Amino acid sequence: MICKALFVLGASLFFFNCVEGLNSNVASIRTGNGGVLAGGFSIQTVVMVVAAMFMIVGGDAAATVLTGAGFPQVFVAWTRFALAAVVLAPFCGLSLRELHQFLDWRLYLRAALIVGGIICILTALKTEPMANVFGGFFVGPVVSYFLSAMLLRERITPLRTLLLLVSFGGVLLVVRPGFGMTVGMGFAILAGCFHGAYLVATRWLAGGFRPRFLLLSQLVIGAVMLAPFATVTVPESTGPVVGLIAISALGSAAGNFLLVLVNRTTPAGVIAPLIYSQLLAAMIIGWVVFAQWPDQLSLLGLSIIIAAGVSSVWFAGRGR
Repeated sequence: MICKALFVLGASLFFFNCVEGLNSNVASIRTGNGGVLAGGFSIQTVVMVVAAMFMIVGGDAAATVLTGAGFPQVFVAWTRFALAAVVLAPFCGLSLRELHQFLDWRLYLRAALIVGGIICILTALKTEPMANVFGGFFVGPVVSYFLSAMLLRERITPLRTLLLLVSFGGVLLVVRPGFGMTVGMGFAILAGCFHGAYLVATRWLAGGFRPRFLLLSQLVIGAVMLAPFATVTVPESTGPVVGLIAISALGSAAGNFLLVLVNRTTPAGVIAPLIYSQLLAAMIIGWVVFAQWPDQLSLLGLSIIIAAGVSSVWFAGRGR
Protein backbone atom coordinates (compact mmCIF):
# COMPACT_ATOMS: atom_id res chain seq x y z
CA MET A 1 0.00 0.00 0.00
CA ILE A 2 2.90 2.36 0.76
CA CYS A 3 4.42 1.72 -2.70
CA LYS A 4 1.09 2.50 -4.38
CA ALA A 5 0.75 5.70 -2.36
CA LEU A 6 4.25 6.78 -3.32
CA PHE A 7 3.56 6.14 -7.00
CA VAL A 8 0.39 8.21 -7.04
CA LEU A 9 2.06 11.00 -5.06
CA GLY A 10 5.07 10.95 -7.37
CA ALA A 11 2.91 11.08 -10.49
CA SER A 12 0.90 14.00 -9.12
CA LEU A 13 4.04 15.92 -8.16
CA PHE A 14 5.59 15.22 -11.56
CA PHE A 15 2.67 16.74 -13.44
CA PHE A 16 2.42 19.64 -10.98
CA ASN A 17 6.10 20.40 -11.58
CA CYS A 18 5.48 20.21 -15.32
CA VAL A 19 2.82 22.89 -14.98
CA GLU A 20 4.97 25.07 -12.72
CA GLY A 21 7.93 24.78 -15.05
CA LEU A 22 5.77 25.60 -18.04
CA ASN A 23 4.32 28.65 -16.35
CA SER A 24 7.80 30.03 -15.71
CA ASN A 25 9.33 29.10 -19.06
CA VAL A 26 6.45 29.30 -21.51
CA ALA A 27 7.99 32.34 -23.14
CA SER A 28 10.89 30.19 -24.32
CA ILE A 29 8.62 27.66 -26.04
CA ARG A 30 8.04 28.25 -29.74
CA THR A 31 5.69 26.39 -32.03
CA GLY A 32 5.66 28.91 -34.84
CA ASN A 33 2.75 30.82 -33.33
CA GLY A 34 3.87 32.12 -29.97
CA GLY A 35 3.30 28.81 -28.19
CA VAL A 36 -0.20 28.36 -29.61
CA LEU A 37 -1.07 25.18 -31.42
CA ALA A 38 -3.63 24.74 -34.19
CA GLY A 39 -7.26 25.10 -33.18
CA GLY A 40 -6.58 27.56 -30.37
CA PHE A 41 -4.77 25.07 -28.14
CA SER A 42 -1.68 26.30 -26.29
CA ILE A 43 1.02 24.06 -24.89
CA GLN A 44 0.30 25.45 -21.44
CA THR A 45 -3.41 24.64 -21.69
CA VAL A 46 -2.74 21.09 -22.88
CA VAL A 47 -0.25 20.38 -20.08
CA MET A 48 -2.46 21.91 -17.38
CA VAL A 49 -5.61 20.01 -18.40
CA VAL A 50 -3.79 16.70 -18.86
CA ALA A 51 -2.04 17.24 -15.51
CA ALA A 52 -5.43 17.91 -13.91
CA MET A 53 -6.79 14.65 -15.34
CA PHE A 54 -3.84 12.66 -13.99
CA MET A 55 -4.19 14.30 -10.57
CA ILE A 56 -7.91 13.52 -10.38
CA VAL A 57 -7.43 9.90 -11.47
CA GLY A 58 -4.44 9.63 -9.14
CA GLY A 59 -6.68 10.74 -6.29
CA ASP A 60 -9.20 8.09 -7.32
CA ALA A 61 -6.42 5.47 -7.34
CA ALA A 62 -5.46 6.36 -3.76
CA ALA A 63 -9.14 6.20 -2.77
CA THR A 64 -9.40 2.77 -4.41
CA VAL A 65 -6.49 1.50 -2.32
CA LEU A 66 -8.28 2.78 0.79
CA THR A 67 -11.62 1.16 -0.03
CA GLY A 68 -9.81 -2.04 -1.01
CA ALA A 69 -8.25 -2.05 2.47
CA GLY A 70 -11.72 -1.94 4.05
CA PHE A 71 -12.37 1.77 4.48
CA PRO A 72 -16.04 2.68 3.79
CA GLN A 73 -16.67 4.61 0.57
CA VAL A 74 -18.62 7.27 2.48
CA PHE A 75 -15.68 7.91 4.81
CA VAL A 76 -13.22 8.17 1.92
CA ALA A 77 -15.56 10.53 0.04
CA TRP A 78 -16.02 12.70 3.14
CA THR A 79 -12.25 13.06 3.65
CA ARG A 80 -11.93 14.18 0.02
CA PHE A 81 -14.52 16.92 0.42
CA ALA A 82 -13.46 18.06 3.90
CA LEU A 83 -9.70 18.16 3.35
CA ALA A 84 -10.04 19.75 -0.09
CA ALA A 85 -12.34 22.44 1.36
CA VAL A 86 -9.77 23.30 4.04
CA VAL A 87 -6.86 23.41 1.58
CA LEU A 88 -8.60 25.35 -1.20
CA ALA A 89 -10.58 27.83 0.93
CA PRO A 90 -7.70 30.39 1.12
CA PHE A 91 -7.45 30.40 -2.69
CA CYS A 92 -11.15 30.84 -3.43
CA GLY A 93 -11.41 34.50 -2.43
CA LEU A 94 -14.51 34.05 -0.28
CA SER A 95 -15.85 37.35 1.08
CA LEU A 96 -18.31 38.06 3.89
CA ARG A 97 -20.90 39.40 1.47
CA GLU A 98 -20.96 36.02 -0.29
CA LEU A 99 -21.80 33.97 2.81
CA HIS A 100 -25.54 34.43 2.37
CA GLN A 101 -25.26 32.64 -0.96
CA PHE A 102 -24.73 29.39 0.93
CA LEU A 103 -28.47 29.53 1.71
CA ASP A 104 -29.37 29.01 -1.95
CA TRP A 105 -31.04 25.58 -2.26
CA ARG A 106 -29.67 25.13 -5.77
CA LEU A 107 -26.15 24.83 -4.40
CA TYR A 108 -27.28 21.93 -2.22
CA LEU A 109 -28.86 20.16 -5.18
CA ARG A 110 -25.65 20.57 -7.19
CA ALA A 111 -23.49 19.36 -4.29
CA ALA A 112 -25.76 16.34 -3.76
CA LEU A 113 -25.26 15.35 -7.39
CA ILE A 114 -21.46 15.41 -7.17
CA VAL A 115 -21.57 13.60 -3.81
CA GLY A 116 -23.69 10.86 -5.36
CA GLY A 117 -21.34 10.63 -8.32
CA ILE A 118 -18.21 10.28 -6.18
CA ILE A 119 -19.72 7.63 -3.89
CA CYS A 120 -20.88 5.64 -6.93
CA ILE A 121 -17.52 5.80 -8.69
CA LEU A 122 -15.67 4.79 -5.52
CA THR A 123 -18.06 1.83 -5.22
CA ALA A 124 -17.41 0.86 -8.83
CA LEU A 125 -13.62 1.17 -8.48
CA LYS A 126 -13.67 -1.23 -5.54
CA THR A 127 -14.44 -4.17 -7.85
CA GLU A 128 -13.85 -3.07 -11.46
CA PRO A 129 -10.77 -2.12 -13.55
CA MET A 130 -10.12 1.61 -13.45
CA ALA A 131 -10.19 2.18 -17.22
CA ASN A 132 -13.50 0.32 -17.56
CA VAL A 133 -15.05 2.36 -14.75
CA PHE A 134 -14.10 5.63 -16.40
CA GLY A 135 -15.37 4.29 -19.72
CA GLY A 136 -18.79 3.76 -18.15
CA PHE A 137 -18.51 7.09 -16.36
CA PHE A 138 -18.25 8.87 -19.72
CA VAL A 139 -21.97 8.33 -20.25
CA GLY A 140 -22.03 11.68 -18.42
CA PRO A 141 -21.58 13.88 -21.53
CA VAL A 142 -24.50 12.09 -23.21
CA VAL A 143 -26.73 12.65 -20.17
CA SER A 144 -25.59 16.26 -19.92
CA TYR A 145 -26.29 16.92 -23.61
CA PHE A 146 -29.89 15.72 -23.56
CA LEU A 147 -30.69 17.11 -20.09
CA SER A 148 -29.37 20.53 -21.14
CA ALA A 149 -31.65 20.44 -24.16
CA MET A 150 -34.69 19.57 -22.04
CA LEU A 151 -34.06 21.80 -19.02
CA LEU A 152 -31.92 24.67 -20.31
CA ARG A 153 -33.24 24.74 -23.90
CA GLU A 154 -29.72 24.36 -25.29
CA ARG A 155 -29.41 23.69 -29.00
CA ILE A 156 -29.36 20.12 -30.35
CA THR A 157 -27.86 19.35 -33.75
CA PRO A 158 -28.23 16.11 -35.75
CA LEU A 159 -24.46 15.64 -36.15
CA ARG A 160 -23.63 16.08 -32.46
CA THR A 161 -26.53 13.83 -31.51
CA LEU A 162 -25.23 11.12 -33.84
CA LEU A 163 -21.68 11.41 -32.48
CA LEU A 164 -22.86 11.26 -28.87
CA LEU A 165 -24.94 8.18 -29.64
CA VAL A 166 -21.81 6.62 -31.18
CA SER A 167 -19.96 7.53 -27.98
CA PHE A 168 -22.74 5.85 -26.00
CA GLY A 169 -22.22 2.78 -28.16
CA GLY A 170 -18.60 2.79 -27.00
CA VAL A 171 -19.83 2.93 -23.39
CA LEU A 172 -22.01 -0.12 -24.07
CA LEU A 173 -18.99 -2.03 -25.37
CA VAL A 174 -17.20 -1.32 -22.11
CA VAL A 175 -20.06 -2.08 -19.69
CA ARG A 176 -21.78 -4.82 -21.81
CA PRO A 177 -25.28 -4.67 -20.37
CA GLY A 178 -26.87 -8.11 -20.36
CA PHE A 179 -23.58 -9.79 -21.35
CA GLY A 180 -21.82 -10.24 -18.04
CA MET A 181 -22.35 -6.70 -16.82
CA THR A 182 -21.43 -6.48 -13.15
CA VAL A 183 -22.92 -4.49 -10.30
CA GLY A 184 -19.74 -2.42 -10.21
CA MET A 185 -20.18 -1.30 -13.81
CA GLY A 186 -23.77 -0.42 -12.97
CA PHE A 187 -22.41 1.96 -10.32
CA ALA A 188 -20.01 3.40 -12.93
CA ILE A 189 -22.96 4.18 -15.22
CA LEU A 190 -24.89 5.68 -12.29
CA ALA A 191 -21.85 7.83 -11.42
CA GLY A 192 -21.82 9.11 -15.01
CA CYS A 193 -25.52 9.95 -14.80
CA PHE A 194 -24.96 11.87 -11.56
CA HIS A 195 -22.03 13.71 -13.12
CA GLY A 196 -23.99 14.56 -16.28
CA ALA A 197 -26.74 16.08 -14.13
CA TYR A 198 -24.09 17.89 -12.09
CA LEU A 199 -22.67 19.46 -15.27
CA VAL A 200 -26.14 20.71 -16.20
CA ALA A 201 -26.61 22.16 -12.71
CA THR A 202 -23.22 23.89 -13.02
CA ARG A 203 -24.23 25.52 -16.30
CA TRP A 204 -27.56 26.48 -14.72
CA LEU A 205 -25.79 28.32 -11.88
CA ALA A 206 -22.74 29.60 -13.74
CA GLY A 207 -24.22 33.03 -14.42
CA GLY A 208 -25.01 33.75 -10.78
CA PHE A 209 -21.86 32.63 -8.95
CA ARG A 210 -18.10 32.93 -9.29
CA PRO A 211 -16.40 29.70 -10.50
CA ARG A 212 -14.18 29.49 -7.41
CA PHE A 213 -17.19 30.05 -5.15
CA LEU A 214 -19.01 27.18 -6.87
CA LEU A 215 -15.98 24.94 -6.32
CA LEU A 216 -15.73 25.85 -2.63
CA SER A 217 -19.48 25.53 -2.08
CA GLN A 218 -19.60 21.98 -3.42
CA LEU A 219 -16.68 20.98 -1.18
CA VAL A 220 -18.10 22.56 1.98
CA ILE A 221 -21.68 21.41 1.42
CA GLY A 222 -20.53 17.94 0.36
CA ALA A 223 -18.44 17.58 3.54
CA VAL A 224 -21.40 18.66 5.68
CA MET A 225 -23.78 16.27 3.89
CA LEU A 226 -21.47 13.27 4.38
CA ALA A 227 -20.26 14.05 7.92
CA PRO A 228 -23.16 12.37 9.82
CA PHE A 229 -22.58 9.10 7.94
CA ALA A 230 -18.80 9.20 7.70
CA THR A 231 -17.92 10.06 11.29
CA VAL A 232 -20.06 7.45 13.05
CA THR A 233 -17.09 5.07 13.09
CA VAL A 234 -13.71 6.59 12.28
CA PRO A 235 -11.27 3.90 11.11
CA GLU A 236 -7.84 3.60 12.72
CA SER A 237 -5.38 5.85 10.93
CA THR A 238 -1.74 4.88 10.42
CA GLY A 239 0.95 6.84 8.58
CA PRO A 240 0.33 5.19 5.18
CA VAL A 241 -3.44 5.62 5.59
CA VAL A 242 -3.09 9.33 6.32
CA GLY A 243 -0.83 9.62 3.27
CA LEU A 244 -3.40 7.90 1.06
CA ILE A 245 -6.19 10.11 2.40
CA ALA A 246 -4.08 13.19 1.64
CA ILE A 247 -3.30 11.99 -1.89
CA SER A 248 -6.95 11.12 -2.52
CA ALA A 249 -8.19 14.52 -1.37
CA LEU A 250 -5.39 16.74 -2.63
CA GLY A 251 -5.08 15.01 -6.00
CA SER A 252 -8.74 15.65 -6.70
CA ALA A 253 -8.61 19.18 -5.24
CA ALA A 254 -5.48 20.19 -7.16
CA GLY A 255 -6.87 18.77 -10.41
CA ASN A 256 -10.16 20.60 -10.09
CA PHE A 257 -8.42 23.84 -9.09
CA LEU A 258 -6.21 23.61 -12.18
CA LEU A 259 -9.36 23.28 -14.28
CA VAL A 260 -10.81 26.38 -12.62
CA LEU A 261 -7.63 28.32 -13.45
CA VAL A 262 -7.66 27.14 -17.06
CA ASN A 263 -11.34 28.00 -17.45
CA ARG A 264 -10.62 31.60 -16.47
CA THR A 265 -8.60 32.21 -19.64
CA THR A 266 -9.52 29.42 -22.07
CA PRO A 267 -12.83 28.83 -23.91
CA ALA A 268 -14.74 25.73 -22.85
CA GLY A 269 -14.64 24.44 -26.42
CA VAL A 270 -10.85 24.27 -26.23
CA ILE A 271 -10.79 22.50 -22.86
CA ALA A 272 -13.57 19.96 -23.49
CA PRO A 273 -11.68 17.64 -25.91
CA LEU A 274 -8.74 17.48 -23.51
CA ILE A 275 -11.02 16.13 -20.76
CA TYR A 276 -11.02 12.82 -22.63
CA SER A 277 -7.37 12.41 -21.61
CA GLN A 278 -8.91 11.24 -18.32
CA LEU A 279 -9.54 7.88 -20.01
CA LEU A 280 -5.87 7.61 -20.96
CA ALA A 281 -4.87 8.57 -17.41
CA ALA A 282 -7.18 5.84 -16.05
CA MET A 283 -5.62 3.26 -18.38
CA ILE A 284 -2.04 4.22 -17.45
CA ILE A 285 -2.56 4.55 -13.69
CA GLY A 286 -4.77 1.44 -13.59
CA TRP A 287 -2.02 -0.55 -15.30
CA VAL A 288 0.87 0.76 -13.17
CA VAL A 289 -0.86 0.74 -9.77
CA PHE A 290 -3.26 -2.19 -10.06
CA ALA A 291 -1.83 -4.20 -12.99
CA GLN A 292 -5.16 -3.76 -14.79
CA TRP A 293 -5.43 -3.50 -18.56
CA PRO A 294 -8.70 -3.40 -20.55
CA ASP A 295 -9.49 -6.38 -22.78
CA GLN A 296 -9.80 -5.93 -26.55
CA LEU A 297 -13.54 -5.17 -26.53
CA SER A 298 -13.12 -2.59 -23.77
CA LEU A 299 -10.19 -0.99 -25.60
CA LEU A 300 -12.36 -0.71 -28.71
CA GLY A 301 -15.12 0.90 -26.66
CA LEU A 302 -12.72 3.35 -25.01
CA SER A 303 -11.30 4.32 -28.41
CA ILE A 304 -14.82 4.96 -29.75
CA ILE A 305 -15.68 7.10 -26.72
CA ILE A 306 -12.58 9.26 -27.18
CA ALA A 307 -12.93 9.62 -30.97
CA ALA A 308 -16.66 10.35 -30.93
CA GLY A 309 -16.43 12.65 -27.90
CA VAL A 310 -13.61 14.77 -29.28
CA SER A 311 -15.32 14.95 -32.68
CA SER A 312 -18.55 16.08 -31.04
CA VAL A 313 -16.79 18.89 -29.21
CA TRP A 314 -14.91 19.91 -32.39
CA PHE A 315 -18.10 20.18 -34.43
CA ALA A 316 -19.89 21.98 -31.57
CA GLY A 317 -17.20 24.65 -31.68
CA ARG A 318 -18.08 25.22 -35.32
CA GLY A 319 -21.81 25.44 -34.72
CA ARG A 320 -22.63 22.06 -36.25
